[in-house]
Amino acid sequence: MAYQITITDVATSHLRALSARDRRAVEAAIITKLVDQPTTQTKAVRRLRPNPCAEYELRVGRMRVLYNADEDRAEVVLLLIGVKSGNTLIVEGEEFHGHRSDSRQPPAE
Repeated sequence: MAYQITITDVATSHLRALSARDRRAVEAAIITKLVDQPTTQTKAVRRLRPNPCAEYELRVGRMRVLYNADEDRAEVVLLLIGVKSGNTLIVEGEEFHGHRSDSRQPPAE
């Protein structure tokens, strides 16, 4: 069963921020990895620990695509596209922390 790929406006903006070469690599991986079996875990597709951002991650070299898959509707929704640098996810030039369930901010005084 082929899944419909939906890309959010935010993810579209993230995709446009990538170089043309990286953008083509991400688009090709989305077509080959997510259209038929987006929830099957492989080296490139991983289910993430519970977090407020996304359920799955597609790895394309140093790029990451965070997405949710709705098996009942046969739809994949792309939520975020960024570049992994060490343990940090960079989205449109900024360090991304929205995937963390805790805010990691010091308590208010």
